[in-house]
Amino acid sequence: MIERPVKVHAENVHKAYGRNEVLRGVDLEVRSGEVACIVGPSGGGKSTFLRCINHLEKIDSGRLSVDDELIGYTQRGGKLYEMREKEVSAQRRSIGMVFQRFNLFPHMTAAQNVMCGPVVVRKQNKKQSRDRAIDLLSKVGLGDRGDSYPMQLSGGQQQRVAIARALAMDPDLMLFDEPTSALDPELVGEVLDVMRQLAQSGMTMIVVTHEIGFAREAGDLLAFMDQGVVAEQGEPREILANPQSKRFQDFLGKVL
Repeated sequence: MIERPVKVHAENVHKAYGRNEVLRGVDLEVRSGEVACIVGPSGGGKSTFLRCINHLEKIDSGRLSVDDELIGYTQRGGKLYEMREKEVSAQRRSIGMVFQRFNLFPHMTAAQNVMCGPVVVRKQNKKQSRDRAIDLLSKVGLGDRGDSYPMQLSGGQQQRVAIARALAMDPDLMLFDEPTSALDPELVGEVLDVMRQLAQSGMTMIVVTHEIGFAREAGDLLAFMDQGVVAEQGEPREILANPQSKRFQDFLGKVL
């Protein structure tokens, strides 16, 4: 079996806010086409690390690369120099991100939200972009809601629009920051179903989540983050059945 190339590589990543050291040396490797799920207690650095992957947060030290390209920095003569915002924006175009809060534009319909990126950022044809938006909405089960405004949609529907919006930019890496935690329990399943379909299509995904069941069945890699480090990682079913550290055992005892 041919080993898949490394998509995301984090090495000794540190990030602090003043004296509060949030990331204390994160090491993680995600291969192309894998679904990596990151779990752990609140305040452990999960969301901060995810935001560092597309340079929404700047790392203080360490290295973070996607497709062997440093994120947010260029290296010249052994030194790292921060990229200009325009260069960072170009890197971000291949990375889709779905947030806990849906962040849809309230004055735009579902279809307009989805086509906004391709039209504004990529200067694509409006007619073609709208056709693609309707196609993407159909893929997330909302093909008939293209003309609906966010306030007319449930939380689960809004999050599915947000996923379609991220996919409209044709990313080859998708980041999900607790995409179901703001939803009513009965709406969680419809969002996870869309994410499962995406995983089956071969999309590389990094998912910060409390949904242990999703991690178990859809994940290729499970990483337990606590106190700013990846304390344990491995094949999801294996490490969930046999957690090694007491911290991981205690965490699973609370969520399972």
